[in-house]
Amino acid sequence: MDATARMLGIEDLLDRLPGQLSGGERQRVAMGRAIARHPSAFLMDEPLSNLDAKLRNHLRAEISQLTRELGVTTVYVTHDQAEAMSLGDRVAVLRGGVLQQVDNPRAVYALPSNVFVAAFIGTPRINLLRGLVRAPLDGAMTISLGKQFLRLPEPLSLDHQLLRVQQGREVIVGLRSEAVRIAKHSAARPGEVPITGLVEHVEFQGHEILVHFNTGSSPAVIPELEAPRPRPTRPARRRRREGSVLGRLRELSTAGRAGPVVALERPEEARRGLATAEARLPGDLIVRTTPDLALRHGMQVPLLVDLAHLFVFDQHGDRICPHPDRLPDLAE
Repeated sequence: MDATARMLGIEDLLDRLPGQLSGGERQRVAMGRAIARHPSAFLMDEPLSNLDAKLRNHLRAEISQLTRELGVTTVYVTHDQAEAMSLGDRVAVLRGGVLQQVDNPRAVYALPSNVFVAAFIGTPRINLLRGLVRAPLDGAMTISLGKQFLRLPEPLSLDHQLLRVQQGREVIVGLRSEAVRIAKHSAARPGEVPITGLVEHVEFQGHEILVHFNTGSSPAVIPELEAPRPRPTRPARRRRREGSVLGRLRELSTAGRAGPVVALERPEEARRGLATAEARLPGDLIVRTTPDLALRHGMQVPLLVDLAHLFVFDQHGDRICPHPDRLPDLAE
């Protein structure tokens, strides 16, 4: 016990009562009780959820160091994607109790299996826009984003060739904030295509700024990430067998598959006030850039989109581009 207390830095807390401990001290004591048993595995269920941001970041580093020193398999459950990315050797993303993707953090970020994973992982959240694929036989393939479009360079890459079967169909375009850059009097690099954006809002973060642009596009919204899910109501049992374990498992498996992944908000719905909170945020595209740029509300700014970091999902939320079978070369 003494060795565990020294490891956690709680030697002076051993004689105190639980009511005399702070939130962070209670978390350390709880971990100490588990470590002292020399378990073969740890299960941590949101251990930092009730702590303030400063203490949460401090204990996150401590947990990472402890699990590395002890060499014990740890299953860490959290709704904070920053914790999952910083602590996990492998990250499993679940939606409604159904596994969506499991891989190392870099691969989950770079090649999300569907639009739900793409939206859940990453800060700021990935830009999701409604698009329409146009693939004429006698012209270049483009993805229309409302008032603007992304022209795909020819010859088409293997990833972009998959979009031909989506001709005339609506898709969801995903662009992370680092996939778009502000053109500062520089020519486009290979693989970049131009668009323009109207500055709606500027967030100063110190080491960077996040610029909200209005590009005339319509956002695609992930309903499950916008508000807490309503508590399910338990159906009345008409017959005894409906309340059996088998019946309950059948009910849960059906619920896990039901429901669309995305909601495509339309401009007329937004004008009537029916859009979600994300659709009402300023602008439709967030771009990360350096703090030395002087940008103000109302400026028209040229932008360059890096097509190497373009995500395209179908209406069911499954990834089309990059190729769904691509294996990430992102070994930890």
